[in-house]
Amino acid sequence: MKRVELFATVSIAVGIAVLALKYLAYHLTGSVALLSDAIESIVNVVTAIAALVAIRFAAQPADKEHPYGHHKAEYVSAVIEGVLIVIAALAILREAWAAYQSPRLLEAPWLGLAVNGIATAINSVWCTVLIRQGRKHKSAALVADGRHLWTDVVSSIGVFAGVALAAYTGITFLDPLLAAFVALNILWAGWRLMKESAGGLLDEALPEETLVRIRAAISENADGAIEAHDLRTRQAGPMTFVEFHLVVKGSMSVTEAHDICDQLERAIKKIVDDALISIHVEPDDKAKHSGIVVL
Repeated sequence: MKRVELFATVSIAVGIAVLALKYLAYHLTGSVALLSDAIESIVNVVTAIAALVAIRFAAQPADKEHPYGHHKAEYVSAVIEGVLIVIAALAILREAWAAYQSPRLLEAPWLGLAVNGIATAINSVWCTVLIRQGRKHKSAALVADGRHLWTDVVSSIGVFAGVALAAYTGITFLDPLLAAFVALNILWAGWRLMKESAGGLLDEALPEETLVRIRAAISENADGAIEAHDLRTRQAGPMTFVEFHLVVKGSMSVTEAHDICDQLERAIKKIVDDALISIHVEPDDKAKHSGIVVL
């Protein structure tokens, strides 16, 4: 978790540097499209701070009030990021409309675009790092931050091309029109982020392909048992919870049943290494004759 905190901290510094460059690009050109890019970078900094706070809170061990830990704090952070993205998009639309009503020629567009291009290159590298490390450490906050930055990169590339076209042709309405397109792209990204984060808050099950592998592992490693049923899974930040009922012969000793459970836990953790597994052992008269058949 320390490495996750480190990446979240560096993300704040990167966000501030990129914001400074993008605001400089706007100051040099007066382009509302470049201003929209800078506004999105303000959100990047705020969400990076929110991600760091959430990661630190989620790293706290389980306690009396939170016996399952604080892992879902990262999903809360991701939802907050989504809301802020939507607010930023609305602010950009407002600026785009004002610029459309009062169009003006751009000042020093090529120098401004060069500065903006440097900021975009930095964001491109850093969002790749965040997404990769977020998936590696199963950090919803880092992945959300990385995806947000990727939408910023895509928007910035579009802004670069559009502002260059506006500067070359002298068509003034292209600049606010482009800013509006940026805002719509950001709105879509914010919606997707909030939707995905809500799934984690609502105890969404593991992906079907992972469930297939878990069912196969139970079937192949429960020698001595009769069946397994009522398999349930959920994800909470970096933690995965797996629980099911295991039916054994009523005459089986506690030690034998416990050995089967240990074997199953080892098999499941080869698929989901950080899983917290709960197995409820039942006698054969509780068999449902459905679910997972032991091979």
